Amino acid sequence: MEVTNDNSCSWLKDLPSRTNIKTLQSNEDCEWLIVGAGYTGLSAARKLAQLYSDKKIILVDAQLAGEGASGRNSGYLVDTTLNDGFTSNKELNNYKKKAEIYKLGINVVKKFINEHQVECDWNECGKYFASSRLEDKKILTNFSDTLIKLGFEHNLLSKDELSKRLGTDFYNTALHTKGGILLHPGKLVRAMIDVLPKNVCLYENSHLLTWNKTKDIISCEFKNGKINTKKIIFATNGFLKSLGIKSNYNFPITLTASMTRTLTDDEFKSIGQPKEWGVLPVKPMGATIRMTKDRRILIRNTAEVNNPYKMSKSELNKRSVNQKMGIKKRFPQLPDDIIKSSWSGIVSRTRNSSQIFEKIDQNVFAAGCYNGSGIGVGTLFGEQIAIKASNENSKEIETIEKRNKPTWLPPQPFLNLGVKTRLIYERFRARSEI
Repeated sequence: MEVTNDNSCSWLKDLPSRTNIKTLQSNEDCEWLIVGAGYTGLSAARKLAQLYSDKKIILVDAQLAGEGASGRNSGYLVDTTLNDGFTSNKELNNYKKKAEIYKLGINVVKKFINEHQVECDWNECGKYFASSRLEDKKILTNFSDTLIKLGFEHNLLSKDELSKRLGTDFYNTALHTKGGILLHPGKLVRAMIDVLPKNVCLYENSHLLTWNKTKDIISCEFKNGKINTKKIIFATNGFLKSLGIKSNYNFPITLTASMTRTLTDDEFKSIGQPKEWGVLPVKPMGATIRMTKDRRILIRNTAEVNNPYKMSKSELNKRSVNQKMGIKKRFPQLPDDIIKSSWSGIVSRTRNSSQIFEKIDQNVFAAGCYNGSGIGVGTLFGEQIAIKASNENSKEIETIEKRNKPTWLPPQPFLNLGVKTRLIYERFRARSEI
């Protein structure tokens, strides 16, 4: 089944229309093929082109490049994620490994932005983990202890402090980390497309149907053509499973989000004219909220097992009702009809929240499953999987290889049943935070 392009996402609507979009219409041979043109695939292509300036590199995507999960996320470049209960030295060490990968991800994105003078609304304002429930302060206090042990600068905040900073009385407790970055994901991924080197051929709206490996040649069948390649990198993140890549180790989750129009001067004054901010939930199924640089409010408060290829307009409208309720909870003074657009997107998950980064077979490599941290980690893994596939090593690869590896998942239908049950349970626990 083909992935459907749509223009429902506000981040993507902000961008000018692209021209000269090529679709695979013939048979091709190449040295390198990269499947998936999001942060990971674009980063891999860029690095390979630097390493092999005289080689033909093909990059393909089932839809428009960068307009899948990369251009649809909430725009958080994370330094830390909330993990409650890191008490033993072993658990603390595992969290440190994860945080080191996040730091490398931030550095590689920052390097790209500086090198190419990218304007993507980069804001080093940090992020908040916030809750309306005072009892969740215990979770944040435990998390604070972990951050202190690892040397992360942060602050615990009360309701009054939060109200001044965020412009809402909804939250009662929060922890602010200073290392997180907010940005415009659509502008960032578009810049990665615009600077692709000349020896990278990009084919879009070209859905990979089947692939197989015979001796040293990997043959890939598409609707209107075939590509034979010597080496292949799979960078399809939420769609790795559908291509048979580590299928017992990853699964897709469908998220939906909405964004308001720009607030008027009076509306903005009514909420205290706050600076740009981003809030992540304390409970896993709570709402992610952003006040953007241009005074729009983004909310993401649904996650489910759904058809990853398409969500109908009627289904999307039902979920946007939840987003409208979430905004009204936090900003009751704003109009009911303030939402301008709603969209869905795919996040790839593993059982233990680790990532896929490995050699699958001779000359077959894969990177993905970022568990919601795809901007930085995806860009990092794309660059480094290209180096790994070149039989080279780096300090970054050494750090990545130290992470916990993804753990095995049960087969269907048990997997979907387990994931749905877990999501229902987490949704119930976070019901006040939607």
